[in-house]
Amino acid sequence: MRSSVFSFLSILLVTLASATPAAAVMPPLPFELPPLVQPASHEHHPGKIVWTDLVTPDVVAAKKFYGALFGWTFRDISTGERDYAIAYSAGEPIAGIIERPIRPGEQRQPYWLIFISVKDVGRAQQAVLAHGGKVLAPARMYRERGPQAVFADPQGAVFAVLQSKSGDPRDELADPGEWIWSSLLSHDANAEAAFYQALFGYQVFDPRDDDQDAEHLMLADDHYARASCNALPATQMGLHSHWLHFVRVLDAKDAAARVESMGGKVLVAPHEDRHGGMVAVVADPAGAPFGLLEWTQANQQEITK
Repeated sequence: MRSSVFSFLSILLVTLASATPAAAVMPPLPFELPPLVQPASHEHHPGKIVWTDLVTPDVVAAKKFYGALFGWTFRDISTGERDYAIAYSAGEPIAGIIERPIRPGEQRQPYWLIFISVKDVGRAQQAVLAHGGKVLAPARMYRERGPQAVFADPQGAVFAVLQSKSGDPRDELADPGEWIWSSLLSHDANAEAAFYQALFGYQVFDPRDDDQDAEHLMLADDHYARASCNALPATQMGLHSHWLHFVRVLDAKDAAARVESMGGKVLVAPHEDRHGGMVAVVADPAGAPFGLLEWTQANQQEITK
């Protein structure tokens, strides 16, 4: 997965449904995940979003959908418990897909889970608890990939951290079909930005023009913008805060139309982003939301002025 050099989005009208003590890293699991970077680079970028997992009730259907939409290929991994597959874009690992059935009557939606690079998972776990977050899955070790853990921030947004043994992906512009940006939609963007700043040491700044009144904050480090914190629209204040991850596409309108033709939904119709490209929010057939974002050379020239 590659990171965009700089990107921020228009305010998104997203129509979506929907403490334990810090612990030592658990022993390695009986199944293995491939290294994040091959060959190992040992290049680390704490605060960078380096991986995503799709949690879905049907891995087979997800592979069919995302393979047709983005050209991803897949390798199945036997976990001994549930189906898991690694997705590849142009031969590079891009995401994981893990099967988790939805029980009758359970109010839960499939989702994409982001993983943020950290120097030390145990310390990250302590910091989450110290700043009002929760531990959802304590740190576990994967021999080749490294330790990871899953948390919820104080407003309920779920995210994970990963201490990669092989290093993190380089900072470079994502190719089409790769993840390019992440936005956190929340009830209080300032409070959320402060939480993630405390965890990852982000620089927080407001890129808006004076005539914009909605909360929109950038999280940056190492001279790169990593993500944004956006205020949920007033009409969506009943929803919990959540992360939304975007794939770079050449034509957002065409990609959104293909999503619908394959049984998915368009949640926010393609519209022009403030940098001139088109952006849309869609959901796969199981209901997992994600974004589509165009990124052109003109965008790149604008941000380097």
